[in-house]
Amino acid sequence: MEAMSVNTKIVIIGCGIAGISAAHRLFKAGFHNVRILEATARSGGRIKTGALGDRIVEIGANWIHGPCKENPVFCLAQQYGLLDPEALTPENQAMDVGGHPPWVPNFFSSSGRKLNAEDVFPALEMFAELLNEGSEFPNQGGEPFSNMGEFIRSEVQQRSEEKWKDIDANTRSLQLCTISNMLKVECSVNGAHSLDEVGLGAYGLYKTLPGLDCTFPGGFEGLVKNLISELPGGLVTYSRPVRRVHWSNSERRENPVEVECDDGEKITADHVIVTVPLGYLKKHHSTLFDPPLPLHKLHSVQRLGFGTNNKIFVEFDSPWWDADCEVIHLIWEDEDAVVDTVLDIQGSWIKKLFGFTVLKPTERYGHVLCGWIAGHESEHMETLTEQEVTHAVTQLIRRFTGNPTISPRRVLRSQWFHDPWTCGSYSYPGKGCSEQDLENMREPLPWKGSQSKPLQVLFAGEATHPCYYSTVHGALLTGWREADRLISLYSNVSEPLKSKL
Repeated sequence: MEAMSVNTKIVIIGCGIAGISAAHRLFKAGFHNVRILEATARSGGRIKTGALGDRIVEIGANWIHGPCKENPVFCLAQQYGLLDPEALTPENQAMDVGGHPPWVPNFFSSSGRKLNAEDVFPALEMFAELLNEGSEFPNQGGEPFSNMGEFIRSEVQQRSEEKWKDIDANTRSLQLCTISNMLKVECSVNGAHSLDEVGLGAYGLYKTLPGLDCTFPGGFEGLVKNLISELPGGLVTYSRPVRRVHWSNSERRENPVEVECDDGEKITADHVIVTVPLGYLKKHHSTLFDPPLPLHKLHSVQRLGFGTNNKIFVEFDSPWWDADCEVIHLIWEDEDAVVDTVLDIQGSWIKKLFGFTVLKPTERYGHVLCGWIAGHESEHMETLTEQEVTHAVTQLIRRFTGNPTISPRRVLRSQWFHDPWTCGSYSYPGKGCSEQDLENMREPLPWKGSQSKPLQVLFAGEATHPCYYSTVHGALLTGWREADRLISLYSNVSEPLKSKL
């Protein structure tokens, strides 16, 4: 294999975690003619660590979801010594939270009251049941609704009439408003504008790993820096956007792939691994590939969802939440119609912000909250000035706490939708999506029956993972997967006899 692989030229488009992990794997396997073309001036893609004053905060990827031995991100983070001792305890690795960590909540209402958790417990219980049932459909076949939003609204209506018929009208209204809040939480979790855009049959394709979600004390970018440091210098070319990938579905060309950069440079290669985000692919597929993507693959790119989930970090001089609180929910008392979007985006975008997670430990972060907002409201928020965002958040918090004197010390927000190389946050299975679409996403070009040279264009990135889409570990595994495809192609080439015997 050695001689073949040393000369094999592989170009990787995108220096996010998928591109880096593919390069890493290939380099270790003896492929030394590998390079990464990165459109921006930095590595990491949607892993992006920033600063709020002198505190480290994550603009992009936030948690290791399911930090356990099966999670390669956790294993690497452990290997590089990037985690708190607490995250490494067997208890934390064994805890299976099913994607919804058992955070201690505080609830505030739009009339300025702090609610007791018992006040809204019936809503939380019902919502958890519905999410559970919603994820069962892939196993059962036949979905009663085309999307998660319709399913939840229809079931809430029925069940609230049965279960809550004896509750007084105000309490019942509060439960429904709480369910609206939970819908907004799920919009953020899925990176979707509304649960009406999330396919019901496909909702359950996402798989979780055991382990209590944890963060990187020194920032998620520490993982990227460690991996990059193990690659040869000069392997990554920064600020080098790619305009077009020319591949061949006929037998004629010697070097089947040519990568054309924005600056006019043309790079020939034996194989190209495309790791651009699905948001970018949706917007630019027609100019990015020549010949164009085959129709079935294009349709899957269109059916899969890719939305926006942004963060608004807010720092305070002192906390207005309980010391043990880990998440704050803001419940609007006029949302008993069970809604996850606002009608007047410009006037009421802030209503989409479901609340805040509390950055812990306080010794490290001081009193910092991270607000979460998804969808078109979030995209609108990106267009406002920092001053306008600060004003809206300040008014919101004063209203919900009933304290007119609260003022944030500083505010910082992410703007993933207007990032030209990302065009949003992460993928989710849209309406009409199935496992086949996720299968199509990772199918290389040219497709199987073709006579031309195999594996010219390969696809990696979170949106190409069949069950860990939207996560860093999903993205990392797809980088390894595509590298392994090439490694096995060349190990088979040199041993044709063995495989026949």
